[in-house]
Amino acid sequence: MDLELDGDAGLVTASSSGLGLASARALAAEDANVTICGRTEDRLEAARAELAETGDGEVLALQADVTDPDDVSRLVTETVDAFGGLDHLVTSAGGPPSATFLETDEQDWYRAYDVLVMGVVWAIEEAHPHLLESDRGTITCITSRTVREVADGLLLSNAVRRAVIGLVKTVSREFAPEIRANAVLPGTIETPRIEALVDERIDAGVYDDYDEGLAELADDIPMDRIGEPRELGEAVAFLSSPRSSYVNGAQLAIDGGLLRS
Repeated sequence: MDLELDGDAGLVTASSSGLGLASARALAAEDANVTICGRTEDRLEAARAELAETGDGEVLALQADVTDPDDVSRLVTETVDAFGGLDHLVTSAGGPPSATFLETDEQDWYRAYDVLVMGVVWAIEEAHPHLLESDRGTITCITSRTVREVADGLLLSNAVRRAVIGLVKTVSREFAPEIRANAVLPGTIETPRIEALVDERIDAGVYDDYDEGLAELADDIPMDRIGEPRELGEAVAFLSSPRSSYVNGAQLAIDGGLLRS
């Protein structure tokens, strides 16, 4: 199905790897022009080279930290300068470290809030006037299934990410009908973070091999497997497209049915 994104301009934050990169890849596959960003130059360049081979659109790769409002402002400005406007904003961020309440100090809370919430706030603030000028402006925020059901050991994700859902639901009403805003809630997806987790458990003797680790992670998922980044990215591209023109303020779980709520 043609998502009618050819020539559109999209900005995906925290997109040099993981779910951000998967989202940028899906937009690029639809021939959209895409800006990606990340903090590590080598990883960012590798992502740019990959996306340049994915579709016919242009790819802009910028080194930036989403916890720095000046960097976020520069991302939007350079995207608009390069592509002549901005049609789609996708926000992504790496998950905070695993921790329980008693293992978490005050600075951990502030860092998580800057990464997971303020990075989104600053991106929306900067993108809003440009999205308003577009006749197809969208905002899609990648959060986590933990906004619906808490996960053991993921205190910061459980608590802080929920602010993004309140933000998305609010702006979906304030910005409509000119701009649509939605969220996606990934479950267990085979990202570099999951790969590293499985490898750590193999080294610790918990699993004999990688396949055993994946099977264990999928144990409670009705689809009997963990997700692929592509499956999340394609959902983001759909929500960014005119094909989802009546979807606004939604929270779409991409989790193989793991959520019970």
